[in-house]
Amino acid sequence: CGMGRMTGHQALVNMVCFSPDQGYIASASFDKSVRLWDGHTGRYLCVFRQHVGVVYQVAWSSDSRLLLSSSRDSTLKVMDVARRKLKADLPGHADEVYGIDWSPDGRRVVSGGKDCAVKFWHN
Repeated sequence: CGMGRMTGHQALVNMVCFSPDQGYIASASFDKSVRLWDGHTGRYLCVFRQHVGVVYQVAWSSDSRLLLSSSRDSTLKVMDVARRKLKADLPGHADEVYGIDWSPDGRRVVSGGKDCAVKFWHN
């Protein structure tokens, strides 16, 4: 049994989660970034800097191919993990977005925010 330290964020880390296939770990931070780590070794893989505000949450699609994030900047971002780039920008909230999730089939996204709204997107 051991412990590893994964460093790189420049501000508090708000959320971390394993991908469903356990191959990745995603972390969301107040430094406005999402970082991707190897789920087996903890090794740093890449950083996503698509948000212009604090990142509150991350959520994985059920097939571990896509990563969703929510932010103070009122947007959600969908990242293609294999390509390490932005796949979709999901604007629509009038204020900060606190809660996000994928449907189990990976075809829909739901979010909730400070604007008292729940938004729903489908592919």
